[in-house]
Amino acid sequence: MADPTHPELDALIAVMARLRGEGGCAWDREQTHESLVKYLVEESHEFIDAVESGDRTHMLEELGDVLYQVLFHADLAASDPNQPFDIEDVARVSREKMVGRHPHVFGDVVADTADEVVANWETWKAAEKPERESPFEGLPKGLPALAMADKVIGKLDESPEQSALVTADTTEDDLGAMLLAIVAAAKVNGLDAERALRVAVRRVISEADGR
Repeated sequence: MADPTHPELDALIAVMARLRGEGGCAWDREQTHESLVKYLVEESHEFIDAVESGDRTHMLEELGDVLYQVLFHADLAASDPNQPFDIEDVARVSREKMVGRHPHVFGDVVADTADEVVANWETWKAAEKPERESPFEGLPKGLPALAMADKVIGKLDESPEQSALVTADTTEDDLGAMLLAIVAAAKVNGLDAERALRVAVRRVISEADGR
């Protein structure tokens, strides 16, 4: 079988090299990982908006913008004098991680359903990083509170007390309206809903870790 080729991807990488090379774009050459973070966040949210709107043309464009940010960071990393890595290293590490986390596909582990895969996922991740003492290590501290709460609850052996307002018959539209009403009530009463949930999640983590 012939080696796979990605001419458009190679061409985009060449555009990046031209922009950041001599005679290229002064702005591109001045950027750092730190200065680009806000653009990665922005482009990621724009792609999410495109997915939720169902606009395939917009999805294509915004996913390209996310890809460009990945290439930009990889190009910056390649010029680091102490610990350089490039886009090939990024792809290699990602490939190795995905192969390691799918032993039911690339090995002899049996996991025939999505539920079985999910049940084993944390075990496979933990095997990659045995030095971690808590299942909550590695969670991005910058996650929005609601996303953080969802991640943390998924790692708990026992779920926190649940609200009787949400039942098996509750739809996402219903849930969205309830959450919006809670945030609105919090704002009227001078409370910060984001901070309140973040503090509550940190408390759950501390209790689960026995601290």
